[in-house]
Amino acid sequence: MDTNKIEIRNLQVTPQKQWAAGIPAVVSAYKNVGGKVGPIKGTRLLTHLNQIEGFDCPGCAWPDPLGKRATFEFCENGAKAIADEATKEIVDATFFAQYSIAELKEKSDRWLNAQGRLVEPMFLAEGASHYKPISWELALGLTATHLSKLASPNEAAFYTSGRASNEAAFLYQLFVRQFGTNNLPDCSNMCHESSGVGLGETIGVGKGTVSLEDLEHAEAIFVFGQNPGSNHPRMLGSLQDAKRNGAKIVSINPLDETGLKRFKNPQEVSGVIGSGTALRDLHLPVKINGDVALLKGLCKALIERDESGLAVLDKDFIAEYCHGYEAFKLDMLATSWDDIIKHSGLTLSQINEAADIACKSKKTICCWAMGVTQHKNAVANIQLMTNLLMLQGNLGKPGAGVCPVRGHSNVQGDRTMGIWEKPSDALLDALQHTYQFDVPKEFGYDAVETVTAMAEQKLKVFFALGGNFYRAMPDHLLTKDALANCELTVQLSTKLNQSHLYTGKNALIMPVLGRTEIDKQASGIQTVTVENSMGVVQTSHGKIPPASNLLKSEIAIIAELADLTLDASHINWLGMKDDYSLIRDGIAEVIPGFEDFNRRIDELGEFVLPNAVRDARKFATDTQKANFVVHQIEPIAVPENCLLMMTIRSHDQFNTTVYTNNDRYRGIHGSRKVFFLSGQDIKALGFKVGDTVDIHSHWPDEHIQTRTAKGFTLVEFDIPQGSSAAYYPETNDLIPLSSVAEKSNTPAYKSVVVSLTAAS
Repeated sequence: MDTNKIEIRNLQVTPQKQWAAGIPAVVSAYKNVGGKVGPIKGTRLLTHLNQIEGFDCPGCAWPDPLGKRATFEFCENGAKAIADEATKEIVDATFFAQYSIAELKEKSDRWLNAQGRLVEPMFLAEGASHYKPISWELALGLTATHLSKLASPNEAAFYTSGRASNEAAFLYQLFVRQFGTNNLPDCSNMCHESSGVGLGETIGVGKGTVSLEDLEHAEAIFVFGQNPGSNHPRMLGSLQDAKRNGAKIVSINPLDETGLKRFKNPQEVSGVIGSGTALRDLHLPVKINGDVALLKGLCKALIERDESGLAVLDKDFIAEYCHGYEAFKLDMLATSWDDIIKHSGLTLSQINEAADIACKSKKTICCWAMGVTQHKNAVANIQLMTNLLMLQGNLGKPGAGVCPVRGHSNVQGDRTMGIWEKPSDALLDALQHTYQFDVPKEFGYDAVETVTAMAEQKLKVFFALGGNFYRAMPDHLLTKDALANCELTVQLSTKLNQSHLYTGKNALIMPVLGRTEIDKQASGIQTVTVENSMGVVQTSHGKIPPASNLLKSEIAIIAELADLTLDASHINWLGMKDDYSLIRDGIAEVIPGFEDFNRRIDELGEFVLPNAVRDARKFATDTQKANFVVHQIEPIAVPENCLLMMTIRSHDQFNTTVYTNNDRYRGIHGSRKVFFLSGQDIKALGFKVGDTVDIHSHWPDEHIQTRTAKGFTLVEFDIPQGSSAAYYPETNDLIPLSSVAEKSNTPAYKSVVVSLTAAS
């Protein structure tokens, strides 16, 4: 790309940054908290962020160090999340009287979020043009009435976002299951469901097997489909420690993201006035959806070297702990290098260079995020990464293992607490034994199935514990119409978003406390807990007064609704609302690893959950061993003059929450409607940099109509030919609801065949 700044209408494009963090990250952090919260209050909040006696960041799920924490245990994007939640701006009845639903639908995601905190319950009656205030008594009573009138509990679905605490999530699933359904879709369905499915089949544990200490002492770290500089910035510190301890770091991504190039740690002198730390030793610019081919190439290289007489594989580990190796080996040897090279988009020399790093390492970790989980063959991606580690015995030993990096603060904890539409028999049996009610056995709807069920008028109530369900889902036209079929939609929220505008016939907004706010109930100030990406449970204590005296905690809303709805229940719902330690007593009875829950958090503030693979090399699979799985290379057919597109997030964005229209690391300023592709593709398609185009998606199913997203500016970027990228959620409409990952049913946001035409 030209090194000079390019001005294109409201868009400015500058060269991609070659290092992450440093002074600009510090300035951004304090600018955000100072501007939105106030300099004194904002700075005080940052000193409590991710501390043992403070509150957990409502952003990503990157773990905090066990024990003693740094004074500044936060990143730029964590500061943005705090500033966003603790903002001085409010959205009250006066705001909703000023703006009709039709007017609000014309506003951008960024504008809606910037209006401030929701501070009082609001009701949108059928046919009304404006939300109007409603008392908590009437709001909860209306919800209970709608639920009680359903012909079946399965006519309701209860969504959960990753911001809910362990206590809220456990109480929520307890209420929903006593109500009589397993319709518990959650945000995992849209992001890391493929990780859980893939790992469950190969190693019997659907979560990561490493700790921060493992990451820092690994000899090789392979980072697949992840942009930690923007999505998990504190990970850069761990990678820096690993690098200084001698680790080799390989990044695998169509985009060579800034955060993995060089890190300027703002807590070190070298990060302020020096050049920082170079992180990745090798970047593999795999083409979109080329991960299976690359992984087969890496596995093939290791096996071929071992077959030639080099001691590459851990044959003792394979013999004792693994199943299916011989069939896997035969498949690897039978896969041609020509196919691997063609479909990965890499050269043989690049793959061999990565294999060299793997061969020299005795302790290897594979990290990944949604760049590999949101493909049609996402489960294959995860399983081949696991198989790569198994070849050298890199499971269940220090410095080695699998590391799926979760994108929301307690999305892992939600699943541990039982938020899942496909609950295990063990969970249901424990719930029935502890709480003495008949648990529902039939599997419920996941997120995609929930939209389908609403479209087919099988669901009448949609209840969302956080999140922005409408905007996060693909196929907004179908999702909008599906939601409109519901008799009632309920959103428990802190900030305004589009899910408050695309609703059922009747809609409620129930405003809730944020992670930063003091939660005072009848027994006193309450503590909650979360679980991070590495299986550590830690406490979170709000520190500032609530934005409004009309806010309720998520737990209070769930408990009061359960008490109103479940007439025959003998569970002490209101007692648990008054004292969250009673919820933790229940968790200790039901969820393995949480024994003596209250004492452990009172004394330590945190503890590590057991992990059978990490702790004892035990694999709870059908074979009781780690399973090698054979997968074929199944390329996506891309017609002539078409590209394969993936959705991405910007640096000034958290999930569907957009803070600004900038993406500092990628050099984008002023607009999010940009389309990244190579200079060769721009020329070959007959366009030039800065042209405005319409994007059209194409699907092999003839029943799926072509979809169009209009008015995107072409930006030249370092990305493999034939690959392209655009921001989420602006391009979600290009993806039909039926385009999902095999087995996990996760929307395939990262594999979209598109063509371009001049803007209409």
